[in-house]
Amino acid sequence: MDGIHDMGGMDGFGPIPIETDEPVFHGEWEGRVYAMNTAIGAWGKWNIDAGRYGIEQMNPALYLASNYYERWLYRTSNMMVEHGLITQDELDGKEKPSGRDSQPLTAAQIFERQSKNRSARVDEEIAPKFKTGDTVLVRNIHPKGHTRVPRYARGRHGTIYRDHGVFIFPDTNALFQGKKPQHIYSVRFTAQELWDPDAPSPDSIYLDLWDDYLVSA
Repeated sequence: MDGIHDMGGMDGFGPIPIETDEPVFHGEWEGRVYAMNTAIGAWGKWNIDAGRYGIEQMNPALYLASNYYERWLYRTSNMMVEHGLITQDELDGKEKPSGRDSQPLTAAQIFERQSKNRSARVDEEIAPKFKTGDTVLVRNIHPKGHTRVPRYARGRHGTIYRDHGVFIFPDTNALFQGKKPQHIYSVRFTAQELWDPDAPSPDSIYLDLWDDYLVSA
């Protein structure tokens, strides 16, 4: 979906701070949010694309005011309510959590399930729509749901550099409308094509894009 989270190519946000000896977590609570997200995700009530879509639905002002793990906490809390793991009153502290009928998972079970669900690659024989060297045009789409095609690349021409193989299509997977497996390509764009004629002519940007995002040019 189009929103404040799609910040690629946007100006006005200042430099990116680089922390010397940056810790893994800036506070104990961040580690707890990471652990909760991992443990709850192991139940398999939603997938990674649905999780990303959950963050994208944040109010823009709240999104900009939140740090990385605050966005994770927002997403995980809301999706727990949406998928029946907890009620809104329980989340708000108005009722004592009932536990529902979900059985607790051990740490070993969590790690086992997570290790099995790390890849979105699909082992299916699906013919690619494009081949290395083909010139393609990125479709100028504006979906209401989740998508992995950035706004700055839409309507721009690129060249197929590499075919990565067949993967789950995030746009449908995020909405639980099926995996719709298809090829992902590394597509090369010149900096001048994406930005403007004043961009450095030797520079290129490579984006991983699915079949459904592209048409022949």
